[in-house]
Amino acid sequence: MPTYDYHCDACGHEFEEFQYIKEEPLRKCPKCNKLKLRRLIGSGAAIVFKGSGFYQTDYRSESYKKDESAAKNNSSKTSSGSEKKSDSKPVASDKPS
Repeated sequence: MPTYDYHCDACGHEFEEFQYIKEEPLRKCPKCNKLKLRRLIGSGAAIVFKGSGFYQTDYRSESYKKDESAAKNNSSKTSSGSEKKSDSKPVASDKPS
């Protein structure tokens, strides 16, 4: 249900009203009760995402998520394997032989 902005030309009262799209615009001001109310032209209804979790990956298929996690696991194994090779260098000991 969209929100419409209204302005009364008689008293200057401005307010927002939730209405169905098919409803007729309001004509009577709730503050002064005169028939000088008009609906303002606005940017229209917008989608508002409130709360956490609105990310692109939230709506991916399960097969995509499985493939992506498998690819991450493979890349982490490859990178950790190269780190192990670099860690296996001989360490010079402080003890004389």
